[in-house]
Amino acid sequence: MGCFNSKPNDAGAIRRRPGSIGEVAVFVPGLRVPESSDELPLQPLGDGLPRRLTERLAALRNRIIVMATHEALYMTKPTWRITITQHGGSKSADLLQALEDYLPTLLGLVKNGSELEDKVQFAWMNQEDDAEDTSMPSAWYEVLSVLHLMALLRLSQANSLLVPKTSIEGYHAKVSEENKRASVEIFLKAAGYLECAIQHVLPKISPEKRWKGLPVDLAEGILKAICMQALGQAIDVQLGLAIDSPKATLAVKRRLACEMVKCWQQAHESISDLPLLDGWAEKHRLFVTWKHIEAKAAAYYYHGLILDEGNSEKSHRTAVAALQSAEELLKESKAACEAFHAASPKPAAVGIDEEKIHKESSCKVRINKDLYNKDNIIIHDHADSAPPLPDFAVALKPDEYRLPPPLTDTN
Repeated sequence: MGCFNSKPNDAGAIRRRPGSIGEVAVFVPGLRVPESSDELPLQPLGDGLPRRLTERLAALRNRIIVMATHEALYMTKPTWRITITQHGGSKSADLLQALEDYLPTLLGLVKNGSELEDKVQFAWMNQEDDAEDTSMPSAWYEVLSVLHLMALLRLSQANSLLVPKTSIEGYHAKVSEENKRASVEIFLKAAGYLECAIQHVLPKISPEKRWKGLPVDLAEGILKAICMQALGQAIDVQLGLAIDSPKATLAVKRRLACEMVKCWQQAHESISDLPLLDGWAEKHRLFVTWKHIEAKAAAYYYHGLILDEGNSEKSHRTAVAALQSAEELLKESKAACEAFHAASPKPAAVGIDEEKIHKESSCKVRINKDLYNKDNIIIHDHADSAPPLPDFAVALKPDEYRLPPPLTDTN
């Protein structure tokens, strides 16, 4: 692989090292890194590819290769990450700017009426696909890869804000409210990149190339799953802020939890049928499964508390069913978390207080059993007995992202 000739060990370090990246609040599948191409020399290619466009394309892409390799290694080596953080941190903001600068030139290959769309072979290292890398003669494939990388960089930035920092004495500092609010904005930017990719870039790639050429990393299901993950984690942070606020009502918390369920449900459906293998891909699936179950536990918990405020016996019995479901789901969530943790980074808490859910649910169930005939309150499987959750539309929307105007050889 050309871009790693000077550092032959980097490729192995970047690809499929999910067990070595430390504590996470936001799971980020390993970064796809662009590889150097023999078809981007500093001279015009055949079929009339302009010299200045080629030179600028090559220069910008080579810079991105160096920066992306550094960032991918930064994400896979926790000890190195700690050292770098003490001296200025990740360079993800610089890499994002480099990618933004690259897009106008790249889009010059696909502007209306251009015959240059398939004149350059673009290669990227994969993380979730079985194939180590994927090369395609398609500028739209390159645009799709760039937007995917930009989204994952945003998720990495959000993770940096949400993982508690460890002091020199070894204590975990509490994540600030400012960091939490900033992470919500970052999540929405990530979702915006992916929404643009799904709606405006993926359709530009022929069905044959999409089904036979694209790696699973860029499959529509993966892009949708990561987009909904970004929205789900943004709502998770909002729920954490609501939990910490004495002004937030149970109705607000229930709505946020139900919205979160909807996001993670869509992420789960999008990723469940894809041929994901061991490594990053399997950890990605485990993370989505865990967060989906965790969100449902929170939703049933707050739904149960609101039902318990009713005055009728029926309301209290329905509350018991909801709270029992929350407890059962909490057990499933812990098992899913352990499965994720068994072969991947330790998860950091973000919004949901599992211990509080367990204690208060158990307490409410005991109280209602004492109030009514114990024989009539039977613990059923939560899937059969749980009351339906309210159906709330997801309030958060991805930040709209528009592709920049193309830069041509003349402008």
